Amino acid sequence: MAVQMPLGGALLMHRLVRICTSRQGHQRYRELHPLLKIATRTWEVRTFSAGPKNGSENEDEAGSSASSSPVPSLTPRQGLLSRRRPLSPLERISRLLPQDSLSPEVLQLRQENQEEPEVDTRGGEDPALKQDVSDSVVQPKGSDTQQNGSSCLSATLPGESLLVFGELLVAEYRKKGWVEFRKMFKLQEGMRLHSSWGTIGHDEIAGQPSGRFLRTHLGMAILVRRASLEDYVLYMKRGPAIAYPKDASSMLMMMDITEGDIVLESGSGSGAMSLFVSRAVGSKGKVLSVEVREDHHKTAVCNYNRWRASWRLQRGEEWPDNVCFHNADLRTASPLLAGWGFHSVALDLINPHLVLPTVIPHLHPGAVCAVYLANITQVIDLLEGLRCLALPLLCERIIEVPVRDWLVAPARQKNGRFCTRKDPIVDQHQRVENAPSDDDQEMTVSDHPPFGSVPYIARPHPEQVSHTAFLVKLRKYTQ
Repeated sequence: MAVQMPLGGALLMHRLVRICTSRQGHQRYRELHPLLKIATRTWEVRTFSAGPKNGSENEDEAGSSASSSPVPSLTPRQGLLSRRRPLSPLERISRLLPQDSLSPEVLQLRQENQEEPEVDTRGGEDPALKQDVSDSVVQPKGSDTQQNGSSCLSATLPGESLLVFGELLVAEYRKKGWVEFRKMFKLQEGMRLHSSWGTIGHDEIAGQPSGRFLRTHLGMAILVRRASLEDYVLYMKRGPAIAYPKDASSMLMMMDITEGDIVLESGSGSGAMSLFVSRAVGSKGKVLSVEVREDHHKTAVCNYNRWRASWRLQRGEEWPDNVCFHNADLRTASPLLAGWGFHSVALDLINPHLVLPTVIPHLHPGAVCAVYLANITQVIDLLEGLRCLALPLLCERIIEVPVRDWLVAPARQKNGRFCTRKDPIVDQHQRVENAPSDDDQEMTVSDHPPFGSVPYIARPHPEQVSHTAFLVKLRKYTQ
């Protein structure tokens, strides 16, 4: 009997708690259901209705209903915030007990729940919500509106010019140091730049300075700048594979090209190496580019002329017209090379040793012939051809140009705050002394920590450029 009485009391108390909880839940649902229904209907009408109501009867009914019972305009988020949080088991049981038997902690919790502010549903947004939205929007650098005056859109530095139609531009979007989107395009009137992060009208880009962040229709900030020669070579229309900028710069150093030199290039390809050599020799120099395939020859000429047209709009001056393109086979092009003397030669061919007997007689003594080869078997064939042909060439170097990108950024916590640099801990006593206190203020994103107080994290970029080519440096000598 002594065991059955407490068990029966516990079952009775459990039954009473379930009944009271269910009754309170149904009562609160009946109170909140009309409000949530009105909020949903108001949001749907304001979002999807594109025209006015038709018919005078509907207007009269809407006017009479609005005058008799004003309907609060709620957003879905306000409707959800207006719902109170679910009660805990302690709060449910405390509501069944008399107030005199409650502990001070439970009384304080009940008073705090009664003093919770409610969302103002009679008009406008909650100021706290509006502040959250304004804080989450990041203004891009230099994204001044047109209403701030035209002074920010005028060229202020000597030689500076604004973007005009016809230029080649690069748009890129970065997120946490990563390039999520990059595209080269030609600025044309009436066109739009499309991306997964939104669109920007070309008319909005024209007249802006280079290197400005512009917002898409989705509110994303995209950097728009002029395309460099490296960008153009990497993103231009290709036929065959190009000589990458890292390899082209090494070849220019091998050949020691200076302004006014005359250079022979065989294997025009898509025109990448022709552009780099053209800029190196300048207006006083000359480049003879020979390509055996007609389709590759047309692609190289088209890319060369397209870059010259964009350069004219960027700088207001002509790019040197110093490249002569020829569609011919260099093995049988002795009449083409008659009367030419070259300061250096650049070869990008599958079997370069086959054209060396034709080219080397026109190369100055002591000059360099740089050969671009894709794989090591081509290098072996080239050296074997030099051995069999007995040409006056000395193989000085065979190199591969590796480039390793790195990511270096300040260390941040998960909440966006900067991490603080701490002194190394020597012993346990110093660990206790240097323990952070509650009075210490953490640095936020908006603060500017002093120099040297923020640690940095450095690691190799996960996306690396792999092998591109072997570069062979051949020098002509005299016997």
